[in-house]
Amino acid sequence: MKTSFVYSLLTSLVLFGSTLPAQAKTDTLIVAGGCFWCVESDFEKLEGVSKAVSGYINGTTPNPTYEEVAAKKTGHYEAVEITFDDEKISAAALTEYFWKTIDPTDPHGQFCDKGSPYKTGLFYQNETQRKVFTDSLSALKQNKPFDAPVVTEILAAQTFYPAEEYHQDYYKKNPIRYNYYRSGCGRDARIKALWGEVISKQK
Repeated sequence: MKTSFVYSLLTSLVLFGSTLPAQAKTDTLIVAGGCFWCVESDFEKLEGVSKAVSGYINGTTPNPTYEEVAAKKTGHYEAVEITFDDEKISAAALTEYFWKTIDPTDPHGQFCDKGSPYKTGLFYQNETQRKVFTDSLSALKQNKPFDAPVVTEILAAQTFYPAEEYHQDYYKKNPIRYNYYRSGCGRDARIKALWGEVISKQK
């Protein structure tokens, strides 16, 4: 009896032109911009972004730990996987925002964090994303407000490993320590010097 009722209801919705509520169309983007606490904080404030997960990508060791990555033993980048509704914000808009939250001129890391885990990168998961990234990089090189070359790499995404739970939403769990670290590391000061503003503080 219940099955017949559900079938009749669905049939009526189709006949009378009604539709069931549509689900948001979500996608993911993976970026590395130095300390993943900061990248996560910058992106989670954007409308259309549902979550940002800190993790590790493009290394040689399966299931790396933070200690292994930070010791530069695995080749992984600290990265963030951003889940977003592409009907509210596009991958292109997220990429443009990304540039203005990092120092894309530093080949050694970001701000006070140096070494391979802290280098910047854009990690494409398909050819559509690769084109978005390369087009954005080309536009940046033509219009950047600084003279230094852009060294951020565009790389094929390998396995993304979420970081340990204590790293997730660190900026919310430990706001005093997070803000002290961000300020002491000179992140926002360097971004302002490069871009003229700290765009993440405008959101």
